[in-house]
Amino acid sequence: MLTQSITLHRCASCKRWSGSRQVGVAAQTVEIDSEQSTGLCIDGPWDGNERRARSACGHWIVWPALTQKNASD
Repeated sequence: MLTQSITLHRCASCKRWSGSRQVGVAAQTVEIDSEQSTGLCIDGPWDGNERRARSACGHWIVWPALTQKNASD
């Protein structure tokens, strides 16, 4: 698993990305299987298009699962 910080504002940590991921062990991180992981953008500027986990977008919104975990730490 690869760990990615939410400060990078990449698809893997975006609310709109539908790829496989999980909340990271460290605060404000997300874990993905590989840099090649993909998922669809849902209701974002790339709506319906496949995007890689490490792709960037100016309309990034934090994945709510990340803020819920951090609030309970």
